[in-house]
Amino acid sequence: MMSNLATQEQERADPSFTTRMREMFAGSLNVSTLGPLLALIIASIFFATQSPRFLTGTNLSLVVQQVMVVGTLAIGQTIVILTAGIDLSNGAVMAFGTIVMTRFAVDFGFPPIVAIVAGLAVCALFGVLNGTLVTSLQLPPFIVTLGTLNIAFAMTHIFSGEKTVSNLPDILIFFGNTFKIGETAITYGTVLMVLLFLVTWFILRQTAVGRHVYALGNNAEAARLTGINTRRLLVIVYSVAGLVYGIAGMLLVARTEVGDPQAGQTDNLDSITAVVLGGTSLFGGRGSVIGTLVGALIVGIFRNGLQLMGVLAIYQVLITGVLVILAVAVDQLARRRQK
Repeated sequence: MMSNLATQEQERADPSFTTRMREMFAGSLNVSTLGPLLALIIASIFFATQSPRFLTGTNLSLVVQQVMVVGTLAIGQTIVILTAGIDLSNGAVMAFGTIVMTRFAVDFGFPPIVAIVAGLAVCALFGVLNGTLVTSLQLPPFIVTLGTLNIAFAMTHIFSGEKTVSNLPDILIFFGNTFKIGETAITYGTVLMVLLFLVTWFILRQTAVGRHVYALGNNAEAARLTGINTRRLLVIVYSVAGLVYGIAGMLLVARTEVGDPQAGQTDNLDSITAVVLGGTSLFGGRGSVIGTLVGALIVGIFRNGLQLMGVLAIYQVLITGVLVILAVAVDQLARRRQK
């Protein structure tokens, strides 16, 4: 007992890395995150009672693989929405990045690493374009990203020639490979997605840049008056988001093993759905990227569980729409109570 007391006193005086990380995670699990987490747990319990296959390691691994691409897209979407913006172009930008990667590697004969870098670069450039137009021309993010959505969509179809690119080199599909924990196969792409969530969470919660993003979303003018270069910060946010969309494209290529010009057409809405269900406010300044991960898993769990129950796909979409409306309604009620 005396030893335990001494250990506790030592941790209070000089907290260990584990203790600090535990406190940081506890701080990030606020009310806006706990609600979605509770919904995820309840949904999992319900579907476990409806199908004996639901809680198997193979099925749960499949759920995570199915949300891997949209979940990664939602990371970029989260940091944009935290600034009180929105990005409608992310699915189309991702698709263009996949076509650049695959055509550079297969049709043009570039080394696979160069092809991947080229795909990431064009996605990041779209982010720079979005951020520059929003800040320089003072245009609403909705309008800007609606425009770049159409530009990226057209460029994808022009550059691909409406053809799917196949026979990809091994490096491009590496993140679709699996390793086993027990009897459960887990893709390397899943690991990369989780690492991206953790890195983004750390930056948003524990760095000055992250605090500036929240401040910008809460009140842009007040943030500017405190000395934050809001224009530069917005360009950085959209640029980083674009880079993340490129990584999502890399994961998509690894999962499907092709470069498909038809890819990503509804992923922009799916990424917004994950962010909203995760408790991030569409008005900016409030939310957590960990909540976004929970939101993406909620969508994946519902679709998988309903599929195991034999529910038609169209009803899965309907229920997802209802969940989004409920999440936004809860956010509105919370804002009104704060006022």
